[in-house]
Amino acid sequence: MKSAVETLNPTRVRLTVEVPFEELKPSLDAAYRKINQQVQVPGFRKGKIPARIIDQRFGRGAVLEEAVNDALPKFYSEAVSEGEINPLGQPDVDIKELKDNELLTFTAEVDIRPEIEIPDYSGIEVTVDAVEVADEDVDTAVDRLRERFASTTVVERAAAEGDVVKIDLEAKVDGEILEDGVASGVNYTIGSGGMLDGLDEAVTGLEPGSTATFTSELKGGSAAGQEAEVTVTVETVSSRELPELDDEFAQLASEFDTLEELREDSRRRLGDEKKYQQATDAQEKVLDALLDLVEVPIPQKLLADEIETRTHNLEHHQLSQLGMDLEAYLSLQEKTREEFDADLREQAEKGIRTQFVLDEIAKSEKLNVSQEELTEHLMRRAQSSGMSPDQFAKAVVEGGQVPMLVGEVSRGKALAVVVEHVSVTDSNGEPVRLDDDDEDEAAAEETATAESAPSGEPEETAEGQESSPSGS
Repeated sequence: MKSAVETLNPTRVRLTVEVPFEELKPSLDAAYRKINQQVQVPGFRKGKIPARIIDQRFGRGAVLEEAVNDALPKFYSEAVSEGEINPLGQPDVDIKELKDNELLTFTAEVDIRPEIEIPDYSGIEVTVDAVEVADEDVDTAVDRLRERFASTTVVERAAAEGDVVKIDLEAKVDGEILEDGVASGVNYTIGSGGMLDGLDEAVTGLEPGSTATFTSELKGGSAAGQEAEVTVTVETVSSRELPELDDEFAQLASEFDTLEELREDSRRRLGDEKKYQQATDAQEKVLDALLDLVEVPIPQKLLADEIETRTHNLEHHQLSQLGMDLEAYLSLQEKTREEFDADLREQAEKGIRTQFVLDEIAKSEKLNVSQEELTEHLMRRAQSSGMSPDQFAKAVVEGGQVPMLVGEVSRGKALAVVVEHVSVTDSNGEPVRLDDDDEDEAAAEETATAESAPSGEPEETAEGQESSPSGS
């Protein structure tokens, strides 16, 4: 076999492969055996039909086609190895010449990873918010905990803000009751604003058994994004009583003996959260600055595949779980389809550039991923996806996506390396040291993964489709 590589552009090559016919013989023999098992010819036992009879009855061309389809992946893989190229996605294969008993010639055009030169990034400087926990932040955290321990008592009076009402809802669009627009016995806290716009105003002042009608834009379901006429009936009104903020409450709501200990623990937790957010913000800003320094050619077919994958994940994972289609989503976002497509293209381009750049840094820094690091990352990804670790691991293995997870960890480590070598200061002008601990590594992995991979459940990504051709 002879092969040659022609560079079409920085991200695409054409392989031209010539195969002497004798190298097709194993696939040709396999083709005869396969056809032998699939057909019947009077006078011959199944599997014992001579090759010349198969040629006469079914045509030599059918045998050659089967043999070529069988042999192409092997010859393509050998040409890729000989050419020392790094293909992305499926190749476009074209049979140029097939002379029986003489020669097979084919071409394969495929996207490749572009060669990237990583510049000196040590001069990058970014600023992030300082980690500051105000007394008001602690008050809010303690109040949220206090809300969880509130008691309710049914009362015979009009509903007021802060009350819990049990309500029935009925939504109509164009005068028709929606199949998924009826709900009964729903508990709702007035003032929480967590359901429908206008609901708070509609139920405030209603006594048990009273009804009100208001107009609201539906946030989910079959008519998401549409204006609906909503009828709400109050079944019961319950007042909420919050526990006193004292040491007794601290003992009820936590492992602490005093309210002061509870507040200090809340302050520490808030500080940890803000520190994690600070690390995430720093990594996002460093990554953006790094990408600004590097010119990355993008394979157009890979980009198209990535856009398709992201659109599929949005429509069939995220929006379907909300009972919403893309049209309703665009209405809620107040975007046109053109604006949505432009945003998605920009995100996909950034994702591909992020992958290429961080992969190159990981390669140059010789960063390896241990089994422990991979397991920890899998656990975090499972938690964020809402799946159990076992379910997530099974989906990853069955989808052949273990290399995808390894890549995510590797890119997170590469981003962490970059962050170590740049200047990060907070809004007070103080230098920020991002420690090389589990939390900061997790933040780096989260940032790299969010920027470079489609969202949704484990699923084959466009960038991961590095495989052989299976036909002509």
